[in-house]
Amino acid sequence: MEKVFVAQRVANKLFATENAVDTAMMEAAELMADMLKARKDLGLSAVVGDKASAKLVEALAALGEARSAMVDMHGQLNEVKLRMGIRTKLAGVEDKSGDLGGTTGQSEGLRTVA
Repeated sequence: MEKVFVAQRVANKLFATENAVDTAMMEAAELMADMLKARKDLGLSAVVGDKASAKLVEALAALGEARSAMVDMHGQLNEVKLRMGIRTKLAGVEDKSGDLGGTTGQSEGLRTVA
């Protein structure tokens, strides 16, 4: 099998994994916001759910470390790609709009000029 196709297969998995970590971070952050709002809406003391909130903060920190590791790994794989003599940019299905939900349709860095 041609090495560029093998490299593209790995790149696709890399992009999917990076997106999964980002999505997990967003979901965990939204969970924290919902937990805090629920406590406030129900008029509960700040101590209610404090241990659960602390565990969620730990999980967010771990996800942050995982994201940093993925970014570092991405750079390492890019170096491997170049050493293999693959000069083409490996593309994924990643949405580069800046909106992780992909709803804006406008590319990051582009703006409307009047």
